[in-house]
Amino acid sequence: MATITKIELINRITKRIQCKNITIKEIVQQFLDEITAELAKNNRLEFRDFGVFEVKERAARTAQNPRTLEKVQVPAKRSVKFKMGRNMRKRMNDHPTE
Repeated sequence: MATITKIELINRITKRIQCKNITIKEIVQQFLDEITAELAKNNRLEFRDFGVFEVKERAARTAQNPRTLEKVQVPAKRSVKFKMGRNMRKRMNDHPTE
């Protein structure tokens, strides 16, 4: 499994649409900033056929350290959940990993 970085994606887009690298970089960064800002406001982001990002609240709980068996309080927190859309699910299942 390969790891693809943001700059690699920017370079691919730049080659595909023949635009300046800095322009694509700014667009991609602005897009990511907007997603982050909306999720920070607890908004749900839906990209048809791609997927949905939404914020989930996780309640505070008591956990246990496996080494010491000491009880530890874990505070409530928010996390982001992603649910695949139809097109992504189809592509993921049609192209198994090699």
